[in-house]
Amino acid sequence: MKLSDYIGNTPLIKITDKIYAKAELLNPTGSIKDRPASYIINDAEMNGLLKKGDTIIEATSGNMGISFAWLASERGYNCKIVMPSNMSEERKQMLRLFGAELIEVDAGDFDGAIRLRNELSENNGWFNCNQFDSQLNIQSHIETTAKEIINQVRVMDESVSGFITGTGTGGTLMGAGLTLKKDFPTMEVIAVEPDESPVMSGGQPGIHGIQGIGDGSKFLVDLKFVDNIIRIKTEDAKERARQLSKEMGIFVGISAGANILAAERYVEETKPEGIVVTFLCDRGERYLSIL
Repeated sequence: MKLSDYIGNTPLIKITDKIYAKAELLNPTGSIKDRPASYIINDAEMNGLLKKGDTIIEATSGNMGISFAWLASERGYNCKIVMPSNMSEERKQMLRLFGAELIEVDAGDFDGAIRLRNELSENNGWFNCNQFDSQLNIQSHIETTAKEIINQVRVMDESVSGFITGTGTGGTLMGAGLTLKKDFPTMEVIAVEPDESPVMSGGQPGIHGIQGIGDGSKFLVDLKFVDNIIRIKTEDAKERARQLSKEMGIFVGISAGANILAAERYVEETKPEGIVVTFLCDRGERYLSIL
């Protein structure tokens, strides 16, 4: 057995009587991105697209890159990560500690990071993990995240009224959200995005501090399946993350703070009959310098 065999099966933690959060900080690298990253690498291996010594490359705001760097280390690949320069130093340090080479682009320039990833992949014959366009990203959450939540909610003898998640690639929202909706047809799917970069709401990309979501495009998200969008300010998300640590002993990142705050606002406004499910996306140590 190897460490990547222990991805998933994370608990659904009670935050309030109406809000439950999937504790994705308990995955091996401490984030939900271990799920799609391993799914993409496993598929490439099964299809003969990767062999030991090959190089993988990805553009990322951090967590997916950390997951790919870890998997590369575990399985004997080289790893190149393209990242906007304004991501936290802790994220960059984790990438380097897993042996990845970090290539930085201008602050907030996710489109530029993706273009450079594509160019380097094509020119050098490196494997392009392609998280922002890969249906495997969505499939990973259909096969793992959604099934786990459905089983956990059934054991609780509850129904789900709202599914709330911040969107980076959109894989979690489209995979887990739409799968859950098949079991809970009246459930609303709610996307969370930074108030400073309200792309899904029809605004323009902007610099914000909720790393991991709001990467400048809708990517995999199909808005016709989204019932509502909640915008959260960076400083409000940070404050909620700090409160979770101090008041509940849950040390998580800024996007988790945004998710919980959005869930609380949703519950207050809609008074749902069933529970609301969201995510504790990652651990907080990769934000110590900015929380």
